[in-house]
Amino acid sequence: MEDKKMILPAIALRGLTVLPQMTINFDIIRGKSISAVEKAMVGDQKVLLVTQMKTEEMNPDIEDLFHVGTIGFVKQLVKMPGGMVRVTVEGLEKAELLELDCGGSSLTATVEPLGAIEDDLNVMEKEAMLRIVREKLEEYGKLNQTAGKDFLLTLTSIAGLEELLHQIAVQFPWDYEARQKILECTFLSAMYETVLQLLLTETEVYRIKKDFQTKVKAAIDKNQKDYILREQMRVIREELGEDSPISDADELKKQLKGIKADKEIKDRILKEINRFKGMPSGSQDANVLRTYLETVLELPWNKMTKDNTDLKYAEKVLEEDHYGLEQVKERVLEYLAVRILTKKGSSPILCLVGPPGTGKTSIARSVARALGKKYVRISLGGVHDEAEIRGHRKTYVGAMPGRIVEGIKHAGVSNPLMLLDEIDKVSRDYKGDTSSALLEVLDSEQNIHFRDHYVELPINLSEVLFIATANTTQTIPGPLLDRMEVIEVNSYTENEKFHIGKNYLIRKQMEKNGLTKSQLTITNPALEKIIHNYTREAGVRNLERRIGDICRKAARELLEMEKKSIRITDKNLEKYLGREKVLFDDANEEDQIGIVRGLAWTSVGGDTLQIEVNVMPGKGNLQMTGQLGDVMKESAQTALTWVRSVAFVKYAVPEDYFETHDIHIHIPEGAVPKDGPSAGITMAAAMLSAVTERLVSAKTAMTGEITLRGHVLMIGGLKEKLLAARMAHIEKVLVPERNRPDVEELSKEITKGMEIVYVKEMEEVIREAFVPVSGLNAPETALEDIQAETADEPAARATAEAAAAVSVHPKRKGKS
Repeated sequence: MEDKKMILPAIALRGLTVLPQMTINFDIIRGKSISAVEKAMVGDQKVLLVTQMKTEEMNPDIEDLFHVGTIGFVKQLVKMPGGMVRVTVEGLEKAELLELDCGGSSLTATVEPLGAIEDDLNVMEKEAMLRIVREKLEEYGKLNQTAGKDFLLTLTSIAGLEELLHQIAVQFPWDYEARQKILECTFLSAMYETVLQLLLTETEVYRIKKDFQTKVKAAIDKNQKDYILREQMRVIREELGEDSPISDADELKKQLKGIKADKEIKDRILKEINRFKGMPSGSQDANVLRTYLETVLELPWNKMTKDNTDLKYAEKVLEEDHYGLEQVKERVLEYLAVRILTKKGSSPILCLVGPPGTGKTSIARSVARALGKKYVRISLGGVHDEAEIRGHRKTYVGAMPGRIVEGIKHAGVSNPLMLLDEIDKVSRDYKGDTSSALLEVLDSEQNIHFRDHYVELPINLSEVLFIATANTTQTIPGPLLDRMEVIEVNSYTENEKFHIGKNYLIRKQMEKNGLTKSQLTITNPALEKIIHNYTREAGVRNLERRIGDICRKAARELLEMEKKSIRITDKNLEKYLGREKVLFDDANEEDQIGIVRGLAWTSVGGDTLQIEVNVMPGKGNLQMTGQLGDVMKESAQTALTWVRSVAFVKYAVPEDYFETHDIHIHIPEGAVPKDGPSAGITMAAAMLSAVTERLVSAKTAMTGEITLRGHVLMIGGLKEKLLAARMAHIEKVLVPERNRPDVEELSKEITKGMEIVYVKEMEEVIREAFVPVSGLNAPETALEDIQAETADEPAARATAEAAAAVSVHPKRKGKS
């Protein structure tokens, strides 16, 4: 075995595999390959031709080469311009690559010749395989008309199987990977399977190609035939003097005369119709243009409905459909009054902002009915492509107008009421900014000549009454929000929910479930219990669902038990709705230290928030738990700074107390994220209570932002917070003084039975929230109460203010 090894210069081939008995020309440009050829020419002219696995590798190693190559004989070498060399080589025999030296001027390979392929077939098997290969060659020749007959005849006339397989491998234009598979075959049977599979694949490719060409030719021939026949029919009719039937273009011109568009727009459309008339019938461009023209002609150019001018009727419709929402109703009636007086005026762009289920979408439908306008709803939730608003260019396949134009087309008039639902949920991506596209739609100065990318004609949107809905204004871009008149749609009170349920929802669900008033009665106490114990929401969607549940169960009970009527009371309500689903956290039963009730706003309305503070020996750390957001954590740090600034001066807390104790703030329901600054005074009160061991009133709740100096700042969502306090049976609520106008705007129903106390400073919060101390039980640390009784009150206040001023010094603030 050792005697068979040979050392030869090697050429690494890219995208090429040379087989034995194969003569080929190729160009080489790499220096090591040129040196290898030159060395071969000096010696016995033999060289190893081995193929690279990756063609992009410029300096291959042995790992980058196939392990089987071909020993070749260099027959000719010609130097070309640019340093290139063209060689002619003939494959002699295949060999295995054992070692490769890459260190010299050329690649040097140690190889072992593999000899002829091993014959593992008997005579009968070889004859059968030979016939199969010949049949497949004939089948290939029938499909591939470019293959020469002499070429195939020469191959099929070869008598031996091995020779035939080898010649097919050499003669067919297969890529280097296919030839490498053939080269690496050790047995004749393996070579047969490899060549046959490649031949079958090549045959199938030509079969598919031929089928495709046949179909394309048939379609072209049909189009040409149709065109010729139409032309012949036209000429024959002209010769006979017969009138030709109305063409599509003539029909479009007839429709054009019927629209009320401006002359400029009509001229543009007529120009497109004439262009369409000159196109071959049935062509793709003609179909695209026909669809465009049909869409444009279907638009309601200057076609409008007459608005209702009866204010009393409009007010009646709004009152019939919705309970409450006075601000929305008032604004709509103002618009109608101005419209009546001026005969014309730009329509307002209203944006109804409020929690889900508060009637924002349904009020728009009622406004349309009250004003006598057509109603169109466009859902913008999740829209992120600008083309959804402005449309696609009509040159694109499947192009269509944007949602605005589609909405007007669907309405059939130019002055509908268009609801832009969920405008706060539009987004942007690489396809464009949807909110920026809406700027043109909602700007009264620009939407007179709104241009849709598909229509490409100016469309007047100034007569459209736009009403948008949103759950929050925080996600609406500033420029877009500036173009709309925001109207807050607040959470419903229990009284409002009661009236909505009684006057609207019960009747609606009974009709939906096929029940009459005589068959089902829901008592007032039952309805109140549904609202209080089976729903927890800002709107009335879940209330409607629970009423629907009752109606469906009642319908089944009427049929199964053959009852004539069912009465739902607060006593048997659990039978229809199951156990109570909602339990509100009532006020604490007894006064406690370090526990203060706060108020919070959520997307489903208000809620109470219990803040707990514990103090323990430590190193002055502040720990916060309960999934608090960044703003809330900063608010807690501010509250702690204020507590430290007053604890020593006003409450006789030892100076080193905060260096030797840790404070832990926890807000229950840790799985629910919480954020916002409005719990600042609540956390400050809880920390001071824990530090001074003073009791906090269990029936008191509070809300407000705190500053380092102890000032109380205004907050939002006050209506929802007060509703939550009412549900929790809170008796006293501390509210920032700056929120006094907000409270005065609320209905008496919300604040009834609660004492609203307005506070400016944290001292007022402590005085109202902490349980007064008296007699022998008064702790020595409660100096604030003692100071109130002394004659040196001015001096004490001056001392406290001086201490507060020192405590907020940057150096001291850094410690806290």
